[in-house]
Amino acid sequence: MNKKIQLYIGLTSAFLLLPLVVQSDYYLHLIIISLMWVVIGSSWNLLAGYTGQVSFGHAIFFGTGAYTSGILWTKLSISPFWGMLCGGFTAMIIALFVGWICFRLKGPYFALATLAGGEIIRLVATNWESLTEGMVGILILQNFRSKLPYYYIILLIAGLCIFCIDRVMHSKWGYYFISIRENQDAAESIGINTSLYKNVSLQISAFFTGSAGAFYMNYMGFIDPEVVFSLHYISIMAILVGIVGGVATILGPAVGAFVMVGIQETFRSSFFGLGPKWISQAHALVFGLLVIFVIMFMANGIVGDWSKIKKLYDKIFLYFHNKEGKEPVDSLMDSR
Repeated sequence: MNKKIQLYIGLTSAFLLLPLVVQSDYYLHLIIISLMWVVIGSSWNLLAGYTGQVSFGHAIFFGTGAYTSGILWTKLSISPFWGMLCGGFTAMIIALFVGWICFRLKGPYFALATLAGGEIIRLVATNWESLTEGMVGILILQNFRSKLPYYYIILLIAGLCIFCIDRVMHSKWGYYFISIRENQDAAESIGINTSLYKNVSLQISAFFTGSAGAFYMNYMGFIDPEVVFSLHYISIMAILVGIVGGVATILGPAVGAFVMVGIQETFRSSFFGLGPKWISQAHALVFGLLVIFVIMFMANGIVGDWSKIKKLYDKIFLYFHNKEGKEPVDSLMDSR
């Protein structure tokens, strides 16, 4: 059994048993939200990190999934659990139109086109009141009083998302995605249908993002266009999760999700009530400083530059070890 399989088994076991340790609903809520961002960040990473198509419009798919679940329940009385499945497929349908329009563009023009698409669909959702209830939003009753069922549902979605992306990136499709990212013209010259495989990547990314949106509808019980189609709360946050955790790594977005949600909640709660209240307004500033730090010193993110972080830790440890007048670790090993 290789180290990768051992790591996955260990992480899966730890998360399955985590609710036995975390008894607080507050902390379980933070873990649930973090797992939701694992799905969104991993989905964005597939399209942007592996395929090279940087998206500023993933709120399109998140909001589509959320509204699909909400509308099916309020208009047709279809169970929200079916909505979680349908939300992913509805997001894929929307992704077909997004890809048809936006993949005609490259580089920053593609990113700007997805940003514009997100704002357009937010305005549509705001003004189409007969379907979406407009700014009033959609309210549904939650199916479970306990957070535990929601935890295992989003854990299942996150696990499936990471597993599928890992399998895809070790398949023929994965090599096509990376070739498109590295040089689209060269990929086309050797016979790769770049338009097709960019859309394949977008479809997979949209499905899981839409599923996360549908879960959010079920878990929170309320949505409106300003939340689920938000540029800064969804689209930008997805980018930050990927960058901080490590772009083009399987577990990078998962690490980034827990880091970003942890930092966000620490500052929003004023260090969990221990700090001054003005700190609660500083989380956006901290996000910006963190991204600048990552770009300058850890361009590949936490997971991508883990070896660099480990070496830095070893140097700091040896510095303080020697400062205390103790013999260096290396010399101790040699003397034995």
